[in-house]
Amino acid sequence: MSIEESENREQSGEADEEQQKAAGYLASWQRCQADFINYKRRAELEKQESGKAANAGLLLALLPAFDDMERAFAAIPHELEDNSWIDGMKLIYRKLQSALESRGLSAIQCVGEAFDPCVHEAIRRCEGPEGTVVQEMEKGYKFHDRIIRPSKVAVGEGEERNKEG
Repeated sequence: MSIEESENREQSGEADEEQQKAAGYLASWQRCQADFINYKRRAELEKQESGKAANAGLLLALLPAFDDMERAFAAIPHELEDNSWIDGMKLIYRKLQSALESRGLSAIQCVGEAFDPCVHEAIRRCEGPEGTVVQEMEKGYKFHDRIIRPSKVAVGEGEERNKEG
């Protein structure tokens, strides 16, 4: 074996070694880049979720006032229903309601639906089809796809059972 061949083999071995190092560095860099992209995605999702949680807390604090307004409108005497001041208050209520709905708040529909403990809170049983929501005591709400307040409902216990008992 000549000196020249020996040097070529050494250089070839060094070149292979350097290519392996370069391939290792490239793979490491690609993993770091993928980790960073995943980190950015997770951070953005966490930011969105914390914003939704803050908004849900605010909405939850506003719901009792919303309920009071609905009860007040339901209790208006018949002779005052055409009062322009009351019409103005109803208009303000509807504007507030539409603003909240456009941000993701929605009322849970429950009367006539099958009782679902994930969405409804049963506070009493009464005559009606068994396992069906017969009456809504307090409106429940969802914010986007998350329940922020379950509906408080009366659930039917079945007509036959009620007549026998």
